[in-house]
Amino acid sequence: MNSNNSLTDYFEFTVFSDYGSLKYVFFSLFLLIYMTIISANVVIILTVCLDKSLHQPMYIFICCLCLNSLYGSAGFFPRFLIDILSDTHFISHPFCFTQLYVIHTYKAHDVNILTVMAYDRFVAICQPLHYHSKMTFRKVLYLLIFVLLYPVCVFSYFFGFYLSSSFPLCGYKLHRIFCTNWSIVQLSCVDTTVINTAGLILGVFSTFIPLIFVLYTYLCILIVCRRSSSEFRGKALQTCLPHIVTFINFCISAFIEASLTQYKMDEVNTFVIVAVSLEFLVIPPMTNPLVYGLNLPQIRGVISGFVHIHKVVHPS
Repeated sequence: MNSNNSLTDYFEFTVFSDYGSLKYVFFSLFLLIYMTIISANVVIILTVCLDKSLHQPMYIFICCLCLNSLYGSAGFFPRFLIDILSDTHFISHPFCFTQLYVIHTYKAHDVNILTVMAYDRFVAICQPLHYHSKMTFRKVLYLLIFVLLYPVCVFSYFFGFYLSSSFPLCGYKLHRIFCTNWSIVQLSCVDTTVINTAGLILGVFSTFIPLIFVLYTYLCILIVCRRSSSEFRGKALQTCLPHIVTFINFCISAFIEASLTQYKMDEVNTFVIVAVSLEFLVIPPMTNPLVYGLNLPQIRGVISGFVHIHKVVHPS
């Protein structure tokens, strides 16, 4: 593959190294992680879909969170596994922008779903008498449509996907393990001050407004819990704790990954780049189903019931 062709049609990931026979160990490890992510999230999705007692807003949002984990993982792991085994690490422009699109929408979807889940818990605990009138099927449907379409129409396409793909590029080497918007923007031959500023404003708007809203809802929840009985506090925390853990985990992961864009990638240690990128794309999809499956008794009970029925029907 010649250089000119690479410059016009391909990007190259430069952080991958030749680890010899160890690459098969890394491949097996990350394949196992990917299979675990798929299995754990599918279990939660099927549990919510098959059991009518879980057809409630909170569990529907959890199901959507797991679906989004599968979506984001599919945008990263197949290509990453190929790169681990490959001797060359070129990716075509269309595939790179597709991966960029999937990973960025995955981030935005997760933030929006977690924000909507905070609103659901706020209404359930702070306004319990109005819960069924406020969280109707139609309201849940509208919220899910907003969660899906807002990142696709505003964040990812108009500001990320379109603007990045339209820049003339003076390079093709990406010091990352996957395609990101700003790593491509940094290769531009033209001044990118305007788009950098616009991207920063959009990033702050898309991150801090949901964060402020979530903090406000949980402050209200804590005030209500403080005034309530110990039994009420226990039930409230039982449903809120998994969401708090998930939200904090995702925000920390996304913030650390986004902070890499403030540095010149060729000056950052390769191990740091790989570790931060993997933490952002591996930890939330793995922990979400475990947090909700193990901590919410309703989901845990249904899963235990399925396992018990399977043992009765198919005894060992």
